[in-house]
Amino acid sequence: MNFSSRLLEQAVDEFGRLPGVGKKTALRLVLHLLKQPDAEVARLTGALTTLKEQIKYCQACFNMADHDLCEVCSSTKRDQQTICVVEDTRDVMAIENTNQYQGVYHVLGGLISPMDGVGPSDLKIEALVDRLKNNEIKEVILALSATMEGDTTIFYLYRKLKDFNIPITTIARGISFGGELEYVDEVTLGRSIATRVPYEREGIKQP
Repeated sequence: MNFSSRLLEQAVDEFGRLPGVGKKTALRLVLHLLKQPDAEVARLTGALTTLKEQIKYCQACFNMADHDLCEVCSSTKRDQQTICVVEDTRDVMAIENTNQYQGVYHVLGGLISPMDGVGPSDLKIEALVDRLKNNEIKEVILALSATMEGDTTIFYLYRKLKDFNIPITTIARGISFGGELEYVDEVTLGRSIATRVPYEREGIKQP
């Protein structure tokens, strides 16, 4: 792609670093912003700067939040004794959109993936263990993507948590293998949460 301006090329390169944004889409976004009033562009850049400087991670579940506790963990209407373990904030949002779950969450911050150099110590697994030690929990739901990394993480978590004698369940496999939660439609994901099953009975091939 040939550019008539070095400044334009630099801006396109930066937008092109975003996930799922190719060169053509990046160029389209940059040209769109150039046509906007200065106040519009300033509002966008200001929002990004404020987000980067002020975003917090919930001290209880590690979800993104504006305060020390996220809205879910601080809500008196949520079932604090049921924890749904997810990969990241996008999965929290996907499950919340189903309106089928009223417990709280625990965000791991990723999945175990030796190929990518991600091990158990890189995730918020010990923090989850501490939550079970220090709180009266009645169920842990492992709501991870139906991928090899997801299944590996589920198996590791089961081995880590089984001695607590707390029911450990997984979302029902209405989600095809290889599917990531954020891309599953709300109806399917909602049913998977509502019809979750005990991990030992699910029949997942354990690594």
